[in-house]
Amino acid sequence: MLVASMNPCPCGYFNHPTRACVCSPGMVQKYLNRISGPLLDRIDLHIEVIPVPFNKLSETPPAESSKEIRKRVIEARKIQAERFKNVKGVFCNAQMTSKLMNKYAGLEENSRQILKTAMEKLDLSARAYDRILKVSRTIADLEGAENIQPNHVAEAIQYRSLDKGTWGN
Repeated sequence: MLVASMNPCPCGYFNHPTRACVCSPGMVQKYLNRISGPLLDRIDLHIEVIPVPFNKLSETPPAESSKEIRKRVIEARKIQAERFKNVKGVFCNAQMTSKLMNKYAGLEENSRQILKTAMEKLDLSARAYDRILKVSRTIADLEGAENIQPNHVAEAIQYRSLDKGTWGN
């Protein structure tokens, strides 16, 4: 498992809601090009995190507890363990082969259309397509859903923010 982070530009303020970036567009692009497209393609989830104002940080809205989240993750892992119990070397959705994805991550027409639109508009790669399907399957498992629904696909697409082509442009 790899967890990584990076600034959006050398000064760190590109796309910042309240501070101005002092970097030229060329500097920003050069900075972002330090991470190759093929490397980004191999990262399942990438999101842009914007600063949270103090008043939002200090609020305590009702949220799902870590204990509840842990319980959902354990249940999802049980679903995956059962799904792949007869498949040697595969223990979770991230390890699915193309054949397994066809069997367990098939999409109904409305979900397929959402993914098709995203693929075309965001100019996503075949590798990104596979990643989105695997993440969609995992999101469905976290909800206890047998089939991947349009909302699962839409959420998985949202986790590909660095593919959108607008970041750094």
